[in-house]
Amino acid sequence: MSRRMRATLTALAVWLAALAAVGTAGAAEVHVAVAANFAAPLASLANGFTATTGHTLKVSSGATGKFYAQVRQGAPFDVLLAADEETPARLAAEGHALGATRFTYAVGELVLWSATPGFVDAEGAVLHSSRWRHLAIANPKTAPYGRAAMQLLQKRGLDAAALLGRLVMGESIAQTYQFVATGNAELGLVALSQVQRPGQVPAGSMWRVPPTEHSPIRQDAVLLNAGRGNPAATALLAYLKTEPALQVMRSFGYTNVGAR
Repeated sequence: MSRRMRATLTALAVWLAALAAVGTAGAAEVHVAVAANFAAPLASLANGFTATTGHTLKVSSGATGKFYAQVRQGAPFDVLLAADEETPARLAAEGHALGATRFTYAVGELVLWSATPGFVDAEGAVLHSSRWRHLAIANPKTAPYGRAAMQLLQKRGLDAAALLGRLVMGESIAQTYQFVATGNAELGLVALSQVQRPGQVPAGSMWRVPPTEHSPIRQDAVLLNAGRGNPAATALLAYLKTEPALQVMRSFGYTNVGAR
């Protein structure tokens, strides 16, 4: 190899390294507290977010009610992707989040699900049968999907007395799903996004609960105080409103995404 060619290749390598440095100089990380029902969709969004913005995600998944308590106690989350609209609004009103950044990123759907094919009928009538011993729901005190589940059960006339000894309560919608997936409960009221995955046939059997059976599950995002000045945090909130992100959310069964 000639001296001139070696010099050219060296200069090219230096230029490429400098270009890469410019591309990553503004990269940052956003720490997201995400409701358990949206953990899988967020994982699917991560690559597109990084490819588009250069920023990366650090994700903590759990129950919205627990995140509320943790944020109030100073947890260093930059963004909250809640399973309801009340929690982000409350945090903003209490001075822990920027209210002007709050918007509905998705509307969730509740389903009655069994890991056993053919177990759940098209109308959810199995709820009133003696075919099951345990029904799993998320804790309504901390999980919005749990509150929606209780509203459904009450509307169907299944009160505490009727469910005595038959109700299994998960700390989050993720644990609720696991109760059913592992056979510890024959039935569960879970999020559609946990059962419906892009390109896959849903396992078991399910009834998609009509939205009239409970309050709408509007899921809001908000920038938390710790995220002030973090370009990755504001970039994530903006990315959730883009069409590629909305398409991913729709593929998991969310409706009316990007409503406001």
